[in-house]
Amino acid sequence: MGIRALQQPGPPAAHRIESLAAPLVTLDFVLEAGLTLNEAIARPLQAAGLTAATVSFSDGALAPFHYVMPAPSPDPDHAAWYSRTYSPPGEVEIEQANVTFGSRDGAPFTHCHAIWRTADGVRAGGHILPLETRIARPIAARAWGTRDARIVARPDAETNFTLFTPETEGPSAPPPAGPLLLARLRPNIEVGAALEELCRSHGVTRARVRGSLGSLIGAVFDDAETLEDPATEFLVLDGHVAPDADGRLEARLKIAIVGLSGALREGWLTPGRNAVCITCEFALEAEAP
Repeated sequence: MGIRALQQPGPPAAHRIESLAAPLVTLDFVLEAGLTLNEAIARPLQAAGLTAATVSFSDGALAPFHYVMPAPSPDPDHAAWYSRTYSPPGEVEIEQANVTFGSRDGAPFTHCHAIWRTADGVRAGGHILPLETRIARPIAARAWGTRDARIVARPDAETNFTLFTPETEGPSAPPPAGPLLLARLRPNIEVGAALEELCRSHGVTRARVRGSLGSLIGAVFDDAETLEDPATEFLVLDGHVAPDADGRLEARLKIAIVGLSGALREGWLTPGRNAVCITCEFALEAEAP
């Protein structure tokens, strides 16, 4: 069975997987209370010299808390858009959050998808607004990053969004190498197949997904009800790329995902059935064969 596709407003880019390999720096740190989510991540990562990273944290409280969900586009300029901003009162308890750390317009910037419970017990998920949301109490976090590459938000002609893309320091800089694979996946490619191709292109035979987030055109699961919504936002809860019983690389991803209606699904994606909607931001740590 084929995968779904979503027409984008601009011409498809020639390269469907933007990636690089870089030396890995793992950093355990604390999100400081009172800071915005963006500041709480950027300050310790910048102090450690990291220029690109994925971050995960859980079991923490945020307040004030502001988020959006995917929504239909109001015009033909985009294939999907964002909902209005939601601002639930009180402290919101984060169950799991994944964050991409990079830069936008020369300043540190973060992109965060998460699942959480509001003060009245409602469990939900979506895209946290990092410049408006603040840390209520200190939260332990872990980053997988590098000092030898960047993740930069650039205007993208295909989707008409400004999107994070991994980059080397400049066209004349030698490409970095190392166990950290940073990748951006473009629309309408199958997410698992793309991760398998990513690993093959870098000579990696086994890797663990670290953090990572993105959007899919719905979601088909092995162990959960199919999400039909054409625009979604997800974060990876668990994932790896490894040889299957026949020795072929196979990517497996367990995700939490929210659609246009706010419906939340969790489970292992069915291989070969799930296409990228707008973008996916992945970080993989290569492991020994």
